[in-house]
Amino acid sequence: MQIASLAVHVVAVPPPHIGGMYWIFVRLTTKCGIEGVGEIYATAFHPNALVPLIEDVFERHLLGHDPHDIERFWRSAYSSGFTQRPDPTIMGVVSGLEIACWDIIGKAAGRPVHKLLGGLVHEKLRAYTYLYPKNAAGEYDYNDPELAADFAAEMVDTKGFTAVKFDPAGPYTAYSGHQLSLGVMERCEEFCAKVRAAVGGRADLLFGTHGQMVPSSAIRLARRLEKYDPLWFEEPVPPGQEAAMASVAKATSIPIATGERLTTKYEFQRVLETGAASILQMNVARCGGLLEAKKIAGMAEAHYAQIAPHLYNGPIGAAASIQLAAATPNFLIHEAIIDFSVFYAEILKTPLQFDDGYLIPSCEPGLGVELNLEVVEKHSPYEGKRLHLQMDDKPADIKAFAPARG
Repeated sequence: MQIASLAVHVVAVPPPHIGGMYWIFVRLTTKCGIEGVGEIYATAFHPNALVPLIEDVFERHLLGHDPHDIERFWRSAYSSGFTQRPDPTIMGVVSGLEIACWDIIGKAAGRPVHKLLGGLVHEKLRAYTYLYPKNAAGEYDYNDPELAADFAAEMVDTKGFTAVKFDPAGPYTAYSGHQLSLGVMERCEEFCAKVRAAVGGRADLLFGTHGQMVPSSAIRLARRLEKYDPLWFEEPVPPGQEAAMASVAKATSIPIATGERLTTKYEFQRVLETGAASILQMNVARCGGLLEAKKIAGMAEAHYAQIAPHLYNGPIGAAASIQLAAATPNFLIHEAIIDFSVFYAEILKTPLQFDDGYLIPSCEPGLGVELNLEVVEKHSPYEGKRLHLQMDDKPADIKAFAPARG
């Protein structure tokens, strides 16, 4: 079996852009006519710049090769240009192409990918949702703890979620980490208090931060939040300095979660070795693909750590991540945005399955999903200028993000 061709689709996500501004899908086709789909989660460059890179990686490392030879492809691309070090852009490209190879492998074998990654462990996957509350004007409002609490209760009561996530700690800026103001810490505590009161013991609280703090500020905040018993405190300091995150982990009883911005087994190994986190949030479409994610999960298992796959991208990456989680003994919980994006269902011929707070792994061959190419073409290409996600280009303004007073 040989891979013969590549197609790349950059799909513009319609407002309110849940899952990012755009999704990058790839389709690989073999000489014998089997097609596999993958998704690339690479955010540092505009997709117009990424498409030539995707084509270059494909032509150098995958064209004409057997899709079963995952290790060969991975090592070849990882070593490209005499690098052999984690790089989020090349690993995002590798991830999407590797996922498409697995889709081909599963279809050729007539088996779902989870059967090829060790077999089905979880017939359903516990899921969590971010809170997407709307104000009286029908606009998303992420700064009101009362709205957040009401929405959390609604998600638990009507959708069956047993965990909800929120991030009231202020903006993500290019100048983080920084010291949070007392006002922002008060707001974070108020969010936890009101959401906990709304859901009681029916749901876990997932306190999401994204590297906003220096370690001392994260420790101060964690001490305020411990009384509400969150399941995790996410990425309290910026990625890249595992010892700094480990100092936070040692100072709090709240489990630390991290990993959405990390790639390859090598970066996750340092997290585990230093004790920086006990919950790993790899994104399968960025970290190096399905086999690499399985290796990361195996390392975590040996450290008695768990995985909670990150998902803020499209449904092909989601389908791959679900296959991984289904075959992983130390799976904890999976991010789910499928219930809040109609586009998630429209762009697939058969939507991903969600039932009463759980994601249901597909047992169809491969990833178990197919792109609806009519919808893909309708929303292609992406003509915006914004990246998939962006940070504030100014330092955090303490006064601007102080809590409102009633």
